[in-house]
Amino acid sequence: MMNGSFFSTALEFSRLAEAVPSPNQVGRRPGDEGNSLPQDHQLSTLNHQLRSCRRMVSLCAFAGVISFMPGLRAQAPASAPGLNTNNVYLIDLPTVLRLANAQNLDIQIARERLNEAKANRDSAVEQFFPWISPGIAYRRHEGRIQDVAGNIFDADKQSYAAGGVFAAQADVGDALYKTLAAKQLLNAAGHGLESQRQDSTLAAAQGYYDLAKAKALLDVVQEALSISRDYQKQLHDAVGVGIAFKGDELRVQTQTERYQVALQQAFEQQRVAAARLAQILHLDSTVELVTREADLVPLTLVETNAALGALVQQALRSRPELKQSQALATAARDAKNGAVYGPLIPSLGAQAFVGGLGGGKNDSTGNFGESEDYLVGMSWRIGPGGLFDFGRVNATKARFETARLSIEKVRDEVVRQVVEGRTRADSLRDQLGTVKQTLATASETLRLTRERKQFGVGAVLEDIQAQQDLTRARSDYVSTIAEYNKAEYFLNRAVGSLP
Repeated sequence: MMNGSFFSTALEFSRLAEAVPSPNQVGRRPGDEGNSLPQDHQLSTLNHQLRSCRRMVSLCAFAGVISFMPGLRAQAPASAPGLNTNNVYLIDLPTVLRLANAQNLDIQIARERLNEAKANRDSAVEQFFPWISPGIAYRRHEGRIQDVAGNIFDADKQSYAAGGVFAAQADVGDALYKTLAAKQLLNAAGHGLESQRQDSTLAAAQGYYDLAKAKALLDVVQEALSISRDYQKQLHDAVGVGIAFKGDELRVQTQTERYQVALQQAFEQQRVAAARLAQILHLDSTVELVTREADLVPLTLVETNAALGALVQQALRSRPELKQSQALATAARDAKNGAVYGPLIPSLGAQAFVGGLGGGKNDSTGNFGESEDYLVGMSWRIGPGGLFDFGRVNATKARFETARLSIEKVRDEVVRQVVEGRTRADSLRDQLGTVKQTLATASETLRLTRERKQFGVGAVLEDIQAQQDLTRARSDYVSTIAEYNKAEYFLNRAVGSLP
């Protein structure tokens, strides 16, 4: 209200200045245009005083336009064209982290892989247990046959048996080492699930801060656009009464239009970030996620004074990827030992038939009575799949070496991530202090620039540059905070302590 009232008063003064008679008209009557009057000296003095008065009124009017500019604030945020505000869901970081652990598809896939590994382990153990085969068998013979003494003669007979077969056939060496390998694969799957859970948590946290950054940048552009629009309107009114330069109004208009484009881009970035976060959380991407917090606040998850070497050692102890690689290497070693030493252990077999046997010559179906058969055996396998199968042995050795080298590769990757995460977190922490000081400097520059305008000194271009610097400083500040928080989560994940 104060701004509008003062500006209206300034315009009234300007109009009064325009209404002040021209110095050439003071002291003259109609018909005296060509006559020289003796009071020319007095008219000259009055002429000078009126020109000074008009300049002062115009200067006061323009100063009134500018003097209250620092008090301007952004009005209601602009809405993006086509934005469906009825389909917006507010979300915060704790909710994001909970949803990441509950609904992320990669975690669910890792859980199913763990279930598969458990089933494979159980299947390997079951190879040591016997199996039962109940059933009925019928046999008939017609024509020549040989007896145990070697005589060949004609015989017509039939037999039938009913009962159950209890059998156990175990390649002990192969089953033993397969069971050991399956146990290690189960451990690897468990560590893989933990690794995927931490990866999903990291992706969700970073996606949340990308969304928070997009929203903060949107707020910055909205405020800059609102201030620029107000400034443009006041200059337009000032140009209308002849106390401001039209070119200055066009400069501000150009800035306003640029902010409008930047606003559309900010809405786009926020919507894309929301869709990506919804994908990570396995939510409907048509629902627009918006961060609940109004401001970004820097956080610290890893001690800033922790030595780099200590962080590396912590990572090598804690990272589930290393534990998974070690379990896979152990499983590959057990498979190799199974190929090398397993065939040396004999295969054991046992079978028992308990039931009844009947039949006789020709079509006789009688003579049914109890019948039992027992068989126990032990054997070795030579050739493919057994002793001297060098191809199988060499293949398992190569797989073991590959798994062992993979441990070193994962180890190098873990160390790199710790160094990279620590370096980035330290750098962004230092940048925070710089961009915070830059923001304070840009704010002070804009304030001083507008104070100069209050006294009619300076150009509109200086004010535009000061506004642009302040907008850029605000954008850099919120972006640096978001990136710093993302770096802290990355470092926390790198050292293996992400909850």
